[in-house]
Amino acid sequence: MLALACVCVCAQARTRYVGGDISMLPQYEQYSSGYKNVNGQKISNLITWLTAECGWNTFRVRIFVHPDQKAPDYQQTDYAIVQDLAYVTALGKRIKDAGAYFMLDFHYSDSWVDALHIQAPAAWKGASEEVMADSLSAYTHMVLQTLKAAGATPDFVQVGNEIMYGLCGMQVHPEDKSGDNWTGYLGLLKAGCNAVREECPNAQIIIHTDRPTDTGYNSYYYGKLRDNEVDFDIIGLSYYPFWHGYLNAAQVADKSKKNNLVNAVKNLKTLFPNKRVHIVETAYNFQWWPTAGVNYDTQDAWPCSVQGQYNFVKDLVDNLIPLENVDGISYWFPEDAGNGDNVNWTTKEGLVEENWSNRGFWDVKSTTSGHTINKTGSPQSGQTAADVCAPYYMGKFVESTQDIEAVGEPASAVKKLMNGQVVIERNGNIYTLDGKRITR
Repeated sequence: MLALACVCVCAQARTRYVGGDISMLPQYEQYSSGYKNVNGQKISNLITWLTAECGWNTFRVRIFVHPDQKAPDYQQTDYAIVQDLAYVTALGKRIKDAGAYFMLDFHYSDSWVDALHIQAPAAWKGASEEVMADSLSAYTHMVLQTLKAAGATPDFVQVGNEIMYGLCGMQVHPEDKSGDNWTGYLGLLKAGCNAVREECPNAQIIIHTDRPTDTGYNSYYYGKLRDNEVDFDIIGLSYYPFWHGYLNAAQVADKSKKNNLVNAVKNLKTLFPNKRVHIVETAYNFQWWPTAGVNYDTQDAWPCSVQGQYNFVKDLVDNLIPLENVDGISYWFPEDAGNGDNVNWTTKEGLVEENWSNRGFWDVKSTTSGHTINKTGSPQSGQTAADVCAPYYMGKFVESTQDIEAVGEPASAVKKLMNGQVVIERNGNIYTLDGKRITR
């Protein structure tokens, strides 16, 4: 065995996080026939399978204040609004028991919060700014205390969901507009962030927005938080190509428009060098291209197909790996398995999702034998599941986590294998860092 001489390697580990928002998994486990892997075998536990087989290490779960009190005029029959504290505690405990990181997504509402919906929970409506902030703080403390007591301490906490335009009824904009209530809004953010720091000092705080490719809006919004000393760690972005555009400048047809995800993330590094960036939501359709509210038709880059979905995930991972400030990717609703496999359409008993989203990683047609995973084909000789199946490929983002500085060897000799292993190449041979030669 040949020894590797005169090589001193110093490695600085850097953790990256990859996974998905699995907030509907318990519902599907109760009302569907399960999931199959790339070989057509039934998966007994999706969380442990995604960690062991695909390399995922982080799972996100949303929480609503009182989902049973969602407003009757807003998504009254939205069966995806079920995540109360008991539900989240049980799922969070499973995530932690699997050895994964747990990302908690506070909506601070009884139903969906996003750029178009900033309503407060029914119990807090009509409160003054001071009382609203106190209520948000007390609720945050209570939730985190409950999770800690159950062994489900979050590793990441989102103080709000897509909140660039407001929170709990307090409206703001990522530009100067009359009528904005930045004082009340910032008070809410500080109340939430301070509660997280007190209850979970080791957790990383995420502020999540939904204009990922708009450099001007992001500069204004996160600059406002910086200038007002909001205490958080991570810039969280939603990125959906059909709403937000392309990944990089090469894909943009009109070269005068520089708005693309890579350019925007690089801009964030320049403006906010001390903040990490996570893509906390992303997805792409594998069938039935969305038509309502779509801003971009990106099918020229990624067709609306299983192959197109795979290509999107691959391009996303490959484009984000070189960006030093990006630490996380979280896929939205990967566990989607359609309506549920035993629905009583008269009573709606067993209904998990009323309409297909067509963006998850499994076939959504009703079945009694388990849902087939999306794959572009069977792995051929020399290929792995990551070459044909998107959730496997996402794991490569975690594999690229070591920044290596080699002393005594040219930089070109330091290589990283596809599995993430760092090696040295000398005289046509590959050696591990402890001097063992690897057979090609």
